[in-house]
Amino acid sequence: MPIWRRNHQVEKERHVKANAREYNDKFRYADNRIKTSKYNIFTFLPVNLFEQFQRVANAYFVVLLILQLIPEISSLSWFTTIVPLVLVLAITAIKDATDDFFRHKSDQQVNNRQSQVLIRGSLQSEKWMNVRVGDIVKLENNQFVAADILLLCSSEPYGLCYIETAELDGETNLKVRQALSVTSDLGDVSKLMDFDGEVICEPPNNKLDKFTGTLLWKDSKYSLDNEKMLLRGCVLRNTEWCFGMVIFAGLQTKLMQNCGKTKFKRTSIDKLMNTLVLWIFAFLTCMGVVLAIGNTIWETWIGRKFEVFLPWEQFKNSAVFSGFLTFWSYIIILNTVVPISLYVSVEVLRLGHSFFINWDQKIYHDQTDTSAEARTTTLTEELGQVEFIFSDKTGTLTQNIMVFRKCSINGQTYGDAYDEFNHRVEITEKTACVDFSFNPLCDKGFRFYDSSLVEAVKQEDPAVQEFFRLLALCHTVMPEEKSEGNLVYQAQSPDEGALVTAARNFGFIFRARTPETITLCEMGRSTTYQLLAILDFNNVRKRMSVIVRNPEGKIKLYCKGADTIIYERLNPSNEEIMYTTSEHLSEFAGEGLRTLALAYKDIDEDYYEVWMKKLHYASTVIENRDEQLAVLYEEMEREMKVKLASCCLHPCIGWSGLAAADSLSADLLKLLGATAVEDKLQDGVPETIACLNLADIKIWVLTGDKLETAMNIGYSCNMLRDDMNEVFIISGHTLLEVKQQLRSAKEQILGLSRVSSSGDVEKADMFGEDSVFEETIIAEYALVINGHSLALALEPQLEHMLLDLACLCKTVICCRVTPLQKAQVVELVKRHKRAVTLAVGDGANDVSMIKTAHIGVGISGQEGMQAVLASDYSFAQFQYLRRLLLVHGRWSYFRMCNFLGYFFYKNFAFTLVHFWYGFFCGFSAQAVYDQWFITLFNIIYTSLPVLAMGLFDQDVNDQNSLRYPSLYKPGQQNLLFNKRQFFLCTLQGVTTSFLLFFIPYGAFSAVVKEDGSNFSDQQTFAVTIATTLVIVVSVQIGLDTHYWTAVNHLFVWGSLIVYFAILFSMQSYGLFGLFPNNFPFIGAAYNCLSEKGVWLVILLTTTVCVVPGLVVSFLKVDLFSTLTDKVRYLQQSRKRHGPQEQSLRRVRRTSSRRSGYAFSHQQGYGELITSGKNMRRSTVSSACSLEKTTNGSNWIGNVLKRKNEVSCSSQEFIAAPEGNSSATKTPRQQQTD
Repeated sequence: MPIWRRNHQVEKERHVKANAREYNDKFRYADNRIKTSKYNIFTFLPVNLFEQFQRVANAYFVVLLILQLIPEISSLSWFTTIVPLVLVLAITAIKDATDDFFRHKSDQQVNNRQSQVLIRGSLQSEKWMNVRVGDIVKLENNQFVAADILLLCSSEPYGLCYIETAELDGETNLKVRQALSVTSDLGDVSKLMDFDGEVICEPPNNKLDKFTGTLLWKDSKYSLDNEKMLLRGCVLRNTEWCFGMVIFAGLQTKLMQNCGKTKFKRTSIDKLMNTLVLWIFAFLTCMGVVLAIGNTIWETWIGRKFEVFLPWEQFKNSAVFSGFLTFWSYIIILNTVVPISLYVSVEVLRLGHSFFINWDQKIYHDQTDTSAEARTTTLTEELGQVEFIFSDKTGTLTQNIMVFRKCSINGQTYGDAYDEFNHRVEITEKTACVDFSFNPLCDKGFRFYDSSLVEAVKQEDPAVQEFFRLLALCHTVMPEEKSEGNLVYQAQSPDEGALVTAARNFGFIFRARTPETITLCEMGRSTTYQLLAILDFNNVRKRMSVIVRNPEGKIKLYCKGADTIIYERLNPSNEEIMYTTSEHLSEFAGEGLRTLALAYKDIDEDYYEVWMKKLHYASTVIENRDEQLAVLYEEMEREMKVKLASCCLHPCIGWSGLAAADSLSADLLKLLGATAVEDKLQDGVPETIACLNLADIKIWVLTGDKLETAMNIGYSCNMLRDDMNEVFIISGHTLLEVKQQLRSAKEQILGLSRVSSSGDVEKADMFGEDSVFEETIIAEYALVINGHSLALALEPQLEHMLLDLACLCKTVICCRVTPLQKAQVVELVKRHKRAVTLAVGDGANDVSMIKTAHIGVGISGQEGMQAVLASDYSFAQFQYLRRLLLVHGRWSYFRMCNFLGYFFYKNFAFTLVHFWYGFFCGFSAQAVYDQWFITLFNIIYTSLPVLAMGLFDQDVNDQNSLRYPSLYKPGQQNLLFNKRQFFLCTLQGVTTSFLLFFIPYGAFSAVVKEDGSNFSDQQTFAVTIATTLVIVVSVQIGLDTHYWTAVNHLFVWGSLIVYFAILFSMQSYGLFGLFPNNFPFIGAAYNCLSEKGVWLVILLTTTVCVVPGLVVSFLKVDLFSTLTDKVRYLQQSRKRHGPQEQSLRRVRRTSSRRSGYAFSHQQGYGELITSGKNMRRSTVSSACSLEKTTNGSNWIGNVLKRKNEVSCSSQEFIAAPEGNSSATKTPRQQQTD
């Protein structure tokens, strides 16, 4: 155990001093060693045995073993229990040890990675596990960060460095971190040796996006935040080297804190079996009591007559005491009603099902050479009972790759492919793409299918050229030219990377930038633009603009952003092109593409100079800086007149001495067109989600992305659709607002219109019956909630209302959520719905969700593997979840249920013969069968056939399992094995045991042998019943098997052959000669089975036992057939021409009126570029900062009212005003001609 875990004091504040191991050691901080394994060589045996004996059955069998060691009450040898018990404990221990061995191996691989640490004045190579808090560590390009470190300096100007956080959040786009200016020049080892700063910061926690601390150095204090931290699991990119100081190490890093505690997961069937074992034990106790009472009565009335030649033992002094001993004797004899081999068989089945998942070539991803992996062997049947799936977005549903698909320029749409008859065709991998060979600097991986756009560029269409010029200028991308013509773009968001790459391929290549200039290569001509200002993006503005001076000296503003925002700022003369572009935007949005509107305008030189003076002043003020900048940005992007008076002081900008009064103005924006970018989904995501929805599986998306992005992906993968009745957006800022929005949405769904403050209690009672409403609601609704509102909705007083509303909706999307909130949402459903949950993700921010859910699935094949390490199952693509659940999960559940039902049936039939026999043997606890038969019945005679059924049986094949997703529903409803099914199985077993005993008993009373003698010996009776039992259970499993394989035939018929072979061997002269005390019945089997009458009795008993069940099954299928029965009938009737797997195509939504705007860009990068901090040059130019939009003119709304036949776009993304108490909703989408 690490030292830090033994420190019982709760850490409230962390003190870390650089280059001072002795000082830091006194705090007993964790070292950098990680440990995900459960055992070591000393704790394995006791801990593993403790875990195994948490199973009721294992403890039960230990008690039985102890009872069997008492000779006064044991009528069976101890080996009948000890052998199976040791076997099951050993198999389970070996499996657990193997799993833990691989965890140890993985831990060692990580702990032994090498890192450069500054020790005693020089950089030394150290293993990760030896890195300590306070050490100075050097990282080089493409290296993983070993611990959570404070960035001190780097090879880049101003202490900048670039990191990739795929391990943390699955995102591959680069993020920027910057060191404090006072430490950014500590690039020399000698300077770092002298660095003795002390960091006082927050204690270890799991918040990946927050850090609060202070650096004390040279009698000064410096504030620290998350932008100065490099977290464990990140990768250094595009930075030659950097130095950092270790703040958190090992299990205290934010990455490991998010991993959470590994929970022991048990399936619902496991929990049910524990309950059933208790029931069976109670039933066993009742039978023991009945037989003990019978023994007491028999000894009192009849037994005393036999005392002359059957005297009581000395310790027996009464009939009551005899009954007490008989009770324990029958407990031992009847213990096989719950055989320990059941648990061995269950483990074998789960292991086999796990191997089938690992071996399935249809969930193997050949591009990354990644196969599916069952990382646990205890949850396979739970895969067939999933009701809720909680999915991350980035890296799980999407590839985090943006692709430029279509555009609209000057009213003309581009991007579709056409055949020789000018008919639009669907684009596939075989569709020929545009030839960009005319452009030597094109991106070879870029694909576009509409050659008319290339022709328009070549013909120098002014609108098209201005369109791509805007894309090449209006962004914050950083170019890197590794060799001549080998351009690599480092984009802060994949959206921008896709747009700049598109401009590059169409002849407008972004080559270089400085803080003051942007250099393009326009159709082969190098052109340099002077960068005057960047009006940066933020979530309120929903747009960004650049102001540039072109080579001709003209000043232009280029703007891109949400169509709803850009349209408010358009010149009225753009009315016609705006309507045409709106149609195109609706079409793009209907196809699930992310859209941006593009516009530009010319700026008057005088106006620009006045505006720049005001901007300079506003950027230097302290109070209300952001608000003043927002007003100036709005002024530039709208038509606003600026009054200038001679020799006056402007109240905002404070300058004087201007010329005579004048009026300067800037034109409104002119619309160029729109772009449509595909946030590339993983293959098969829409089809998979549609198929899982048909299986009645609810899919909730829990993502850290902003609302627009999350909703856009929801539309792309068909979770959100235009024909939904309502999409409720919960965005309240207070508890009261969220409560009102939840109530309003819920009442609309349930059809309640009247709201009164006095009716809360009454409505709460009505809503308490929502389980009834959930089944009857036909309309489709969706719920979208942001992280702040979700935090409020998860409060105890609102969580039930949130859950009720979410369960009434077909789709739920939670955006801007933290890792902790993801786990809380999963826990909420687990706690109140009692449904099986599955969480799927690919980053460290998904680990807590994965560990909280009943089943955790990690997406592998990406660079982030933290989710995979914490998962129960892993594969490379989300689409494989469909086959994992609908095929492997359903089969596993079906097989396990049939296995358990049959196992309980055969063991009740086997064991309860002793109960009936007790009434005819003076309740003496004498066994009917030979002891060897009792020992071998569940281990050899009947174990393999039921294992074969549990491993290979199929009610329908995999194609039909996917073709008919509704076949999955019985597992969700727990129909195939439950308490009712258990009762029916045991009833069948009890009935069979009754017939097995009384038919031979009655027959032998009336039948004689061929020589005229009676069947009077007990051993003949025992052999007859045992043989009949083996045949009956073999015939029954043959009838219960739906899918026969060679293995099934071998095991069923082979077990019968083995039974007879062992039977005749044990009652032969050979074994009697070797072990006369253990095998005393010489020739009994031969003498018994050589009689024709015995075989007639066996045939009669078998028929009577099997036929009633066969008739019931036939009538059930014929009169009350299920969907499974119907599909199996179709499968058999079409066996020669089986149906192909159904392909669910994504619906093309051309009638959408919603906005397709979604832009994953973050604010702050404009300031970074114009400051020059991320460039080798140190020239600093004017900066941009946070903005906020103001309300625009409403002329566009008036125009729209006059044009009923056309709609620009839905205003669904415009937030409700603060204080609005009703849920924000998107209007129902209707198609117009």
